[in-house]
Amino acid sequence: MCDEDLIKAAKRGDDEAFYKLISAHKDKLYNIAYCYLKNEQDALEAIQEVTCRAYVTLNRLKEPKYFTTWLTRIIINYCIDEQKRKNRVVFIHEESATHCNNIYEDNLVLQSAIEELEPKYKKVIILKYFQDMTLAAIAKVMDCPEGTIKTWNYRALKQLRELLDKGGNGSV
Repeated sequence: MCDEDLIKAAKRGDDEAFYKLISAHKDKLYNIAYCYLKNEQDALEAIQEVTCRAYVTLNRLKEPKYFTTWLTRIIINYCIDEQKRKNRVVFIHEESATHCNNIYEDNLVLQSAIEELEPKYKKVIILKYFQDMTLAAIAKVMDCPEGTIKTWNYRALKQLRELLDKGGNGSV
């Protein structure tokens, strides 16, 4: 049974079909949530909440072929709301950073630089480079023209280079 058939069955009230859909997308949902929330427990909680929201609002999905896009949009919006709610600040202690290897340090610097980007640029970077989505798929998720996404990607990479150069690190 293909995704579109499962979606139609789920919309008719077939809980098993909905379970199969969510199971097929759980890894992607987790990866997106983890990129935003940076905590395993928060990411798992996000998946639970998004599953519930998707189940309750499934009848609002007009086109079954956009289920993945719709679900991705729900998890991104949830994660952004959760970040705002918690208003977290992450401090990196200099002592612990000196004990890490270069790869780990570079990863922290890159994550910190990504956090400084405008939200729309951050979304594009996470979806393109951490979720391996195409620019066309990102355009659907963000409900923007593909040309706009290309521009945002270019500007985001430019800003990341500037941030990393300012910090005395390598380039993106």
